[in-house]
Amino acid sequence: MTFLKRPFTFGNITLPSNIFCAPLAGCSDLPFRRMTTQHQPGLIYCEMVKMDALVRHDPNTFRLLDYETHMHPIGAQICGSKPQIAGQCAKIVEDLGFDVVDLNCGCPVDKVTKDGSGSGMLKNPELIGEILANMVAAVKIPVTVKIRAGWDEKSIIAEQVTQIAEQAGAKAICIHGRTRAQGYQGFANWDHIRRCKQIAKSIVVIGNGDVFDAPSAKRMFEETLCDAVLVSRGTMGQPWIVDDIYRLLSGEEIPERDGHFYRDVLLQHLDHIASYQNERRAAMDLRRVGCWYLKKGKGTRKLREVLNKSKSVVEIRQLICDYPWQETDFSSAIAPEPDMAETC
Repeated sequence: MTFLKRPFTFGNITLPSNIFCAPLAGCSDLPFRRMTTQHQPGLIYCEMVKMDALVRHDPNTFRLLDYETHMHPIGAQICGSKPQIAGQCAKIVEDLGFDVVDLNCGCPVDKVTKDGSGSGMLKNPELIGEILANMVAAVKIPVTVKIRAGWDEKSIIAEQVTQIAEQAGAKAICIHGRTRAQGYQGFANWDHIRRCKQIAKSIVVIGNGDVFDAPSAKRMFEETLCDAVLVSRGTMGQPWIVDDIYRLLSGEEIPERDGHFYRDVLLQHLDHIASYQNERRAAMDLRRVGCWYLKKGKGTRKLREVLNKSKSVVEIRQLICDYPWQETDFSSAIAPEPDMAETC
């Protein structure tokens, strides 16, 4: 069976492939997306934004939606539990030029769920359908929804929400195999994704959870028969993961990457951050981003430590350039499960 689809039909649009890059709160900013789009994912998303902030035209919220022409196709993800403003928010997203608008029903963090948003929506599946229907009525671009399997193991509702979303006119549903109660602990249960695919009639089913490398993406396709895969934390520190997935699913070899490769990519990411953020924010961002890339390599601990104490972009660049990369080993690197992102 051929799992990789290039191109991939998605509602009334055609995407380059069925391998997508997820919205990551606090991570998938413009510099991050500059890195991932080099590898031509089927679809990328900006960070999640709140409906209330969108309708207030909050400038910080709109900055989260910054994108560049070459990033198409691109999606925006909105979060909220108010049907009365859902359509307006979807239209704002469409008017900004986005190709897809997604409703977040999966974010598990308390600051999001406390008002019934994010995975808090899983306690009221009929409300999910009402909000999606309002979004669909307001825009011409595809409307999608991202969920977790349920609030906890006693309330698994992924199949029910799949049917509700389909009836509301959503073109795709992304299922994360964990419950809200799990947070990011334990393993994602891909059986939930498979069962949603079995009951779906026309809605595209996207698998999500524990895809940290190309082999795990292949296994997700094989075990769930999902239509597409959404890579989340697996993109952190390895923006080339989409290319690896393409290669593996096409029967090609995945290249080995040495320390000098990681150095060059890290410097490129640094340049993107420095051109987008002010000096102070850029230095802070680079400390975090540097750890993503370096966490997987043997012999990088010292560099991680000094990067975390650095105070300027110039200092960080010099530290990276001067480091003895020939002494690092990424040959057996396995993508870690970073704990510094909210996968929404």
